[in-house]
Amino acid sequence: MAILSKIRERSMFLILVIGLALFAFVLDPSTISDFFSASKVNEIGQVNGESISRQEFAEALDAYKAQTGNRVSEMQAAKTVWNNLIRQKIYETQLEEAGITVGEADIMNALYESPALQGDPRFQTSGIFDKNKLKEHLATIKEENGEEWAAWQNYMASLKNNIEKTTYDNLVAAGLGASLKEGEAQYLTENTKVSGKYVYVPYSTIADSLVTLKKSDVSNYINSHKEAFQVEASRDIKFVKFDIAPTSEDEEAIKAEVAKLIEDSEVNNTPVKGLKNAVDYHEFLEENNSDIAFDDNYKFKVQVPQAIAEEVFSGKEGDVFGPYKDADYFKISKVTKVAQLPDSAQASHILIPFVGASSADATVVKSEEEAKITADSLLAVVKADKSKFADLAKEMSSDKGSSDKGGFYDWFSYNRMVPSFRDFVFEGKEGDMGVVKSQFGFHVIKIDGQKNFQPVVKLATYGRKIEASEATENTVFQNAETFALELANGKDFDEAVKEKNLSSLPAIGLKSLDENVPGVGNEREIITWSFDRDVNEGDYKRFDVDGGYVVAVLTAKVEKGLMPVDKAISSVRPILTNERKAKMIEDEISGSTLDEIAKSVSQTVRVATDVNLNSPTISGVGYEPKIVGAMLNAKENQVIKNVAGDKGVFAFVVEKKELPTALPNYDTFRKRIANERKSKTFQMYEAVKKAAKIEDNMSSFYGIQ
Repeated sequence: MAILSKIRERSMFLILVIGLALFAFVLDPSTISDFFSASKVNEIGQVNGESISRQEFAEALDAYKAQTGNRVSEMQAAKTVWNNLIRQKIYETQLEEAGITVGEADIMNALYESPALQGDPRFQTSGIFDKNKLKEHLATIKEENGEEWAAWQNYMASLKNNIEKTTYDNLVAAGLGASLKEGEAQYLTENTKVSGKYVYVPYSTIADSLVTLKKSDVSNYINSHKEAFQVEASRDIKFVKFDIAPTSEDEEAIKAEVAKLIEDSEVNNTPVKGLKNAVDYHEFLEENNSDIAFDDNYKFKVQVPQAIAEEVFSGKEGDVFGPYKDADYFKISKVTKVAQLPDSAQASHILIPFVGASSADATVVKSEEEAKITADSLLAVVKADKSKFADLAKEMSSDKGSSDKGGFYDWFSYNRMVPSFRDFVFEGKEGDMGVVKSQFGFHVIKIDGQKNFQPVVKLATYGRKIEASEATENTVFQNAETFALELANGKDFDEAVKEKNLSSLPAIGLKSLDENVPGVGNEREIITWSFDRDVNEGDYKRFDVDGGYVVAVLTAKVEKGLMPVDKAISSVRPILTNERKAKMIEDEISGSTLDEIAKSVSQTVRVATDVNLNSPTISGVGYEPKIVGAMLNAKENQVIKNVAGDKGVFAFVVEKKELPTALPNYDTFRKRIANERKSKTFQMYEAVKKAAKIEDNMSSFYGIQ
């Protein structure tokens, strides 16, 4: 009834709203949806009043992920795309104001000049880039292949953005120069040397305990330096992580289970072969759910787990070793073959690829059968006359890394080449020739050399990963639940941590688009929770994380804007402390000469020789650009006192200024200044960006309001 009463009270308002909507619909039916769906709902930001819609962002995000092959994380991609959209809209605005547009012709010219496209055989006629072929290709895929056309559109959009950026940067850089007077001033500033005497009173001569600061002092400093203390919204949490890790009992149980697989056994009155008597090792590993795959490669001693290496190479074929622990696994291994192999070899090859082979480019037209026939024919030729091998490799091999050297590969180790190539070279004999197939095509191989023969073995190895048992997992879960329950009953987080002898970790300054929680890893759920508008300081939650559980409590919320006093204290306190110390030192300084000043503060008069701004350091003090700058601008033989530097308070007298030799022309310095200005395109963009009105609600795309 209360709801109906409210509707009646507002009936006139509703009639007015509906009337306006219908009136808008009569004028333009498309406005009806716009009327009832506020634009703010569909946008996630603005740049100088121009909206960035959810759809625009989502499409740009999908395109960027496709471009990078999904090799970047969601949040990394989101931040990159957001910054790209802002940059794009800022440059578009700047160019529009300058009356400059980037059109289709500019984009097509950029396509024509692309080295990748110019070198693509699809767009060549007699080996020369053909614009018409590119145009025909684009026209065809526009009509027939929507997915490929979309990829080209994304590429051309990125070209447009790059052209806009380059055009704007060039326009601005063209207006940045420097005068000869500026060049002369730069030369004089950098090379003028001053010498004199000074008194230095370090801030460290006054104990920090003598300086009293209030929160209001920090607050006043922040408010008078607002630009330097603007911050993004952030959250602080503390958490306890309950790791699911195998206990010693879990390890012993797994070890015992693995040990049972060595000998034959019976399951439901059916005999089952153990590893000792197994013949089909692929089948044995599969049937017993091995956590590692079968590896049929030869292994040198250094490649065998050290826990069994000595025993293995003292044993014989058929011997079984283990169970033994290797990293995070318990394993058993059986020697299936013993041999002698070289540890390195030399070989030459001619690679004949076929359509579909790895690294086969558009020029490869042979089918697999045709490539095999060609390889066999080449083998027959080189077997009849080995001297032809190098010339044929240069002429026929598609392996550009070796063809120029007659197909020759100098000494390489056992694991350097693909398995089929490696097995032929290392298991054959020097001088052997043959054809093998790999993912790259057919190889005509000649073994040129072998050295350092050593014993090797093949091992059939079963492995079981050492993991926590179900009982252990249940215990860890119960511990996390019990801890969270105590917080629910009102117990203080730190008190609960101490009582249970746990350890907590802080995560300070989490941002809404972060994905990593220090000490936990990639856990967006924790960050999203901490930014929930209904979560307040002191609230807690248990999370399932990779490898365990986390119980987290929100300890601080910082909203976008001016940094809170508590957050700024650590950075502001040293500044204010030195300012107060400087005032205290200045109050102690008295006298009209350096000797009198030195005596008043129990310091000595020191000498400064050939000080300059190129390297603004003072001997015995260190880096002091403020003081060196003051000395360069001071009059000679005049006592200057109460100059606060980075490390203390100074008084000084400049006794001599040595100007550098006058140059006939300062064009070199003028050009240097001009080039430095023109190279600062990033700073130019940042300045324009700072002046722009940017509304950033991108986190709302990920459910954070």
